[in-house]
Amino acid sequence: MMDREHIEAGSTARQRTWKLTLAYDGTDFSGWQVQPGKPTIQGELQAALGRVTGETPLPQGSGRTDAGVHALAQVVSFALTAPIPPENLQRALNRTLPPSIRVSAAKTVRSSFHARHSAAAKTYEYRIFRGAICPPFEARFVYPCPWPLDAAALDEAARIFLGEHDFASFAASDPDLSSRGGARDPDGDEAAPEAAKPERGSTIRTILSSAWELAWPEAGEFLIYRVRGNGFLHHMVRNLVGTMLDVGRGQLAVREVPKILNARNRAAAGPTAPAKGLFLHSVEYPADDFAAGDDPDLRIDA
Repeated sequence: MMDREHIEAGSTARQRTWKLTLAYDGTDFSGWQVQPGKPTIQGELQAALGRVTGETPLPQGSGRTDAGVHALAQVVSFALTAPIPPENLQRALNRTLPPSIRVSAAKTVRSSFHARHSAAAKTYEYRIFRGAICPPFEARFVYPCPWPLDAAALDEAARIFLGEHDFASFAASDPDLSSRGGARDPDGDEAAPEAAKPERGSTIRTILSSAWELAWPEAGEFLIYRVRGNGFLHHMVRNLVGTMLDVGRGQLAVREVPKILNARNRAAAGPTAPAKGLFLHSVEYPADDFAAGDDPDLRIDA
């Protein structure tokens, strides 16, 4: 039933396209995409929209993060007829969503906007804890790696991925396809923007930045890999990280990394790093995709 407290009285009901920005702890969820009998981010948000507005559109995310993967700024789009101001929808959703999912921003946008298809670039980051003992309050969000790592070798390996390459060696097939029903986007949990895909099923992607950095918060030393590109294949970031960690540990020479790229064979690359260290950091869109909404009667946050 629609929550009348949050509905703007006197507005004409018609569909508006919404853009939400979500942050979530993915630990206790089976990924973004709705799955029968399993808790998912998409499913929780759809149910929350139903409780607040009486409508249950299926929210479209910028990418389908896997089970255990987190987001700092997942972007979501959907349409509603409920004439509710953005700040009211944000507040109402945060009241009914589980604490591990927060709506950090809400606005109406032009009807052509689509969270995935309109995206121009995305950034992921992977967090590694370097201390001897990982604090329990960090354990859900980092991959503990106490062994010695060659930072210079890691950075050299990261630079190899810059530019356009065929990343077939770092792609993974989706083992959960049958449980989700139907065909899955070839990019899986880290989908490329539609406009960036050379052709359906292509494994060619363009990496715009790729680097490691050290950080020393109060909890201990962190090593963070941040990568920005026009799209990412399923498990691609985690496979890149797993391979680079082999380089950092001295188990793989940096000169072998270009050979792995050229092999176009998943078996040639290193292991898949655990999901818990991966964050969808941010998604970029052309400014005119959401600079103004379709409804002049609702206040649109910049």
